[in-house]
Amino acid sequence: MSVRFVNIGFNNVVQAEKIVSVVSPDSSPMRKLKDAAKEARHLVDATQGRKTRSVLVTDSNHVILSAITVESIIQRIENQNRIQWDKKKSPDEGT
Repeated sequence: MSVRFVNIGFNNVVQAEKIVSVVSPDSSPMRKLKDAAKEARHLVDATQGRKTRSVLVTDSNHVILSAITVESIIQRIENQNRIQWDKKKSPDEGT
């Protein structure tokens, strides 16, 4: 099994299999989650000083801030899954 990474902006990547959720940062619970992660030293800020547009939560309880939108990150994950699925299909199966 190969390790797959997802670009979350500015040449920062996260291992795709470790991502539990990708959510919008605008709600009060997400701000509280970010503050709790910062206090626990589990916060990774990958925004490069830009506005936070998505929050990724990993299976190790790390919280990662990204300047890329939730929709863009989900699309990148889905594209990787589609590419991996196509590689598994044999040529005689068709489309």
